[in-house]
Amino acid sequence: MKAITYRGNGGTDVLELVDRQVPDPGPGEVRVRIAVSGVNPTDWKTRSGVTNPLQFPEIVPHLDGAGTIDAVGEGVDPGRVGQRVWVFMATAGRPTGTAAEFSVVPAELAAPLSDEASFDLGASLGVPALTAHRALTVDEDGPRRLAPGALDGKIVLVAGGAGAVGHAAIQLARWAGATVISTISGPEKARLAEAAGAHHVINYREGDPVADIRKIAPDGVDVVAEVALGANLALDLAVLRTRGTIATYANDGGKPVELEVRPNLMLNTRFQFVLLYTVGSEALAAGAEDVSAAVADGALPVGAEHGLPLVRFPLERTADAHQAVEDGAVGKVLVDVTAGA
Repeated sequence: MKAITYRGNGGTDVLELVDRQVPDPGPGEVRVRIAVSGVNPTDWKTRSGVTNPLQFPEIVPHLDGAGTIDAVGEGVDPGRVGQRVWVFMATAGRPTGTAAEFSVVPAELAAPLSDEASFDLGASLGVPALTAHRALTVDEDGPRRLAPGALDGKIVLVAGGAGAVGHAAIQLARWAGATVISTISGPEKARLAEAAGAHHVINYREGDPVADIRKIAPDGVDVVAEVALGANLALDLAVLRTRGTIATYANDGGKPVELEVRPNLMLNTRFQFVLLYTVGSEALAAGAEDVSAAVADGALPVGAEHGLPLVRFPLERTADAHQAVEDGAVGKVLVDVTAGA
């Protein structure tokens, strides 16, 4: 099989297209014939060594992907052979990700993908959708699971609604019944957030965004899904309701977070940091089940017309795909692995 590998941390030049034997699934595992692999910021950061030194002698990158189960290991229902799936967290503690024609993963990391959903959509789920799900289910006064009606009456603020996680947060929140506000930095990103389904889109660089949000949510927003905590903390606290939650999954821009205690005491602010690697198997399983249900309902479409442009590369250009993500490509970067899978 064709696979992308690297044997040392570094730039995109460490990525190689190689031939490897097709792996066999072990007990509790499935083998997936990968059609499309999704690229996330964590993939290039892991490759470069920004987050961790090399953990295995050789690594096939990418946490996320989509394809068809073609073999199962001992203890796995043989009826899953032929099942279309979306794969998530493939390289979490393992050396074999989805940048290969076949990938072996624990069976629970291959979630059913409805027949109506494309492999492009399946490969776009994983990190973005599960992160968004977690951000929307950690509010003290909110639900722990998402379904239609679960967020009825809630107001969710999604910072950076044009990003992959922001896009998923808008769609999941709206599917669950919330009123969704998204902050963006310009007209093009506003168009993407609106296409994703945000009810209100506010340019945080213009006018008085706090006043604009308070007009929509006079009692404050219930949950903030935050991508740049250092830069946006003052705005978040100015629009948060008492007992509200700021769920942060990144700190884009890298501005240090300076926290004043007393205003947060008065608000009873809940800060929730979200990282899928350490979120726990129970949260991942719940997220995967709910995300699959949302996909089956048609609630998580991708593509420019739905607010998430797809930027794609063939497998042999995976290095270019990594560079695109590192350079801040707008939309979802995908790698085509197996034609017609």
